[in-house]
Amino acid sequence: MSVYVISEVEVLDEELADTYRALAEDSIRRHGGRYLVRGALPDAVEGTWPASQRLVVLEFPDAERAREWYASAEYAPALKLRQSALERRLLFVDGVSG
Repeated sequence: MSVYVISEVEVLDEELADTYRALAEDSIRRHGGRYLVRGALPDAVEGTWPASQRLVVLEFPDAERAREWYASAEYAPALKLRQSALERRLLFVDGVSG
């Protein structure tokens, strides 16, 4: 069953964020993930969404692959850089089967 990684992101440093994105994209691909939404400013039909935040949605084949990616040596440099580049909330969500 597909697993989705949802990230609510606020960029703290645009230059570092660009480097983070490049590192993250390569590691995501290596672990079978793909971007569904990247850096979107959502249209909040109900509730509010801060204008400074963006949304990222990734799809992985299953929870094991998503967790392997997050804990991987390939993603580690991006994750370390993320602390200075971005403030975020990161969620793993199971898809619906059938």
